[in-house]
Amino acid sequence: MSDIALMAAIILAAIILFVWNRIPVIIVAMGVGLALYATGLVTLNQALSGFGDPAVMFIATLFVISAALDRTGVTAWAGQMLIRGAGEESRTRLLVLIALLVALLTALISVNGAVAALLPVVMVMALRLRRNPSQLLMPLVFSAHAGSMLALTGTPVNVLVSEAAADAGMRAIGFFEFTIIGIPLLLGTIAITVLFGERLLPHRAGETMSVDFGRHATTLVEQYGLQKGLFRLRLRTTSPLVGQPPTALDAPSWQGLRLVAIHDGESGERLQRETLAEGDFLLVSGDGEEAARLAASHHLAFWLENSDVELRDSLFNRSSGLAEVMIPPRSEMIGQTAFQGMVTESGDLVVIAIQRGGVDAGVEPVTLQAGDTMLLQGSWKALDVRLADPQVLVVNSPELVRRQAVPLGIGAWGAIGVLAAMVFFLATGLLPAAVAGILGIFALVLMRILTVEQCYRVIDWTTVILVAAMMPLSTAMVQTGAAEMMADGLVAMAAGGSPTILLAGLFILTAVLGQLISNTATALIIIPVGVAAASAMDVSPLPVLMTIAVAAAAAFLTPIATPTNLMVMRPGGYAFGEYWKFGLPMMIWFFIVGVFIVPLVWRF
Repeated sequence: MSDIALMAAIILAAIILFVWNRIPVIIVAMGVGLALYATGLVTLNQALSGFGDPAVMFIATLFVISAALDRTGVTAWAGQMLIRGAGEESRTRLLVLIALLVALLTALISVNGAVAALLPVVMVMALRLRRNPSQLLMPLVFSAHAGSMLALTGTPVNVLVSEAAADAGMRAIGFFEFTIIGIPLLLGTIAITVLFGERLLPHRAGETMSVDFGRHATTLVEQYGLQKGLFRLRLRTTSPLVGQPPTALDAPSWQGLRLVAIHDGESGERLQRETLAEGDFLLVSGDGEEAARLAASHHLAFWLENSDVELRDSLFNRSSGLAEVMIPPRSEMIGQTAFQGMVTESGDLVVIAIQRGGVDAGVEPVTLQAGDTMLLQGSWKALDVRLADPQVLVVNSPELVRRQAVPLGIGAWGAIGVLAAMVFFLATGLLPAAVAGILGIFALVLMRILTVEQCYRVIDWTTVILVAAMMPLSTAMVQTGAAEMMADGLVAMAAGGSPTILLAGLFILTAVLGQLISNTATALIIIPVGVAAASAMDVSPLPVLMTIAVAAAAAFLTPIATPTNLMVMRPGGYAFGEYWKFGLPMMIWFFIVGVFIVPLVWRF
């Protein structure tokens, strides 16, 4: 069997296995490299070369940057701005703002990251504005596909296309050069959504609806009755407690009064210093008259916590939050004693309230039973770490609550700064993309926005390994002559030398494959064919590569075309066949842009 025949057999087998979807895509992708090595089409070093490629490293760094923006509440802040700006009446304004926001985020942090970050935001928006999620989620994803063409960082395909242009002896495609073609793609997507979306999309809710945590703190305050009998006492300059250790306060000895927590006046977190300072405040519960006497005797400013806003500020803010936990059956905590104001063994969480059967247990010590619920307060980091304990059941994930309810949390401006610096270096070309991404991760870890372990976890290793493992396929296609043979066929189809017909053929081939398998894998197969075809026709590879990038982004017709298409299928309640109804007009617009507008910008 000839090398080209072996090459064709391996590609066909990979496509079938990708479509079959019974074997993990990582196994299929790595199997491609091993098959190429086993058949002698590439050397071992070539088969594994993708894992050391700078483009692969840069793609991995994008997932970390995306996670930093999400975890610090930047995307939650953007979502809240979206809800405020959209209003409740204007469908057009709502759709336009959703499209613009997701496109902007996609351009900076990739399609998967932007859609994953905004999906719960849009679901909550649908809930608040009483709109069907099915009318919003598919436009969200398709606008993200269009937004992926706004910048180099929008999708791994852009990185691969830019690298292919440099490898072909041309200049690498610039960071914002993609914007030239991304803007008309996005505007057309928005126009189609506004004009035809209501008729082409179903009107239904999905199988699952998101929970709105926007008023989570207020809900917990009302459920546990904290607005009654909870007082905040702030240390004045003249207070004798200033400069004293916290043990100097003998509040628990007061009749009917319990010290719940001592908070740092600057950070709002539980006090970690050994001495009290002006501005620190005590959170106490119990009798109001006793609290007033305590405030008078110790020169404390007496603040009655009688509003949701005040409680949210003192218990639920950028640095600290609340979490509700339940004691499950067979927990080792059953039989232990707990009380309001108790500090947990870890030393960084405080018990704010305890309920049994929905009834408040008061300030007296309680012997815990299965089914009891406790309200804990502490820093967000402490809540994330300590509540992984299997001895308790967390009612709502602190991380999920924080993302919705606490926009621009700790580290938000640092994450924004890292993103801005990376964009600057990429746009100016002062640093290679991989170096800029790695330095961004260094900055995030050093600023303690993310830990090294979190960086490992947030990377989508399926995408990274898929790209790395499939890269040798492009090498093999060039070395065996398969790319040249396919290119010759496309050139022959192009009526003896029409570049426009060549672009049309490449677009259709890329788009069809992209509905069945990963658009990244599709690009890795088609890019060498496009470059060879451009060489055979003696035209610039730049318009060819840009058309491939546009076609790869046009993954509209099936839910399996991209992970984001599948991500909204259940929440939006979509059937398999409903994607092509809305996606076909999008595909036609992308075809027009990719085949007829691209050559006007990047000349043959």
